[in-house]
Amino acid sequence: MLTRKQHELIRFIQTRLEESGVSPSFEEMKEALDLKSKSGVHRLISALEERGFIRRLPNRARALEVLKQPEDVSSKAPLAKPDNVVPLKRPEPARTAPANDVIEIPLHGRIAAGVPIEAMETSAMLPVPAALLGSGEHYALEVSGDSMIEAGILDGDYALIRRTDSARDGEIVVALVRGEEATLKYLRRENGRVRLDPANAAYEPQIYDPREVVVQGKLAGLLRRYH
Repeated sequence: MLTRKQHELIRFIQTRLEESGVSPSFEEMKEALDLKSKSGVHRLISALEERGFIRRLPNRARALEVLKQPEDVSSKAPLAKPDNVVPLKRPEPARTAPANDVIEIPLHGRIAAGVPIEAMETSAMLPVPAALLGSGEHYALEVSGDSMIEAGILDGDYALIRRTDSARDGEIVVALVRGEEATLKYLRRENGRVRLDPANAAYEPQIYDPREVVVQGKLAGLLRRYH
């Protein structure tokens, strides 16, 4: 069952697609739904995408496609019966959305690439080229430390993280350790333990009981600024 805001968002997107063939920007969606930040728009879009109502077209942030909608949700009809869905004719492809679009994702403070430190949530946003991101919900963390330099992750880089609570062995993840410290490491599982491996020979692996480690996301890309 869709929430009221999800209903409002899918109706707004569909209306704009019908009018211009171009999906609205995140700023326009934020204002239309009277949300306080663009991160709220990201959450709504991710929820609709996961349930198969919309999808993001590759490499373009402002290219959303409505795949289906509650049968009574259209640009002219009131909202009701949210559980009933019908296939929707796909609109014409967006004509003016550039492939080099930039979107903003939440910047949740600094994360250690060495000794674990706390990853603080903030209200800051980071502009990111859309081509660096795939589907799903993303956030950014500023890297602190040098334990991942052999993986090309340097102090001061911005790690672009796809939010997930699962990962395969060998993937670079954001791991919350003992409920209070977050770190960026390779994830390994062996002998009933979880091992967080650095990518720097000067650092030792960190080994924990599985109950002490929670995956909060995995690396999707890097953004580096040159000063």
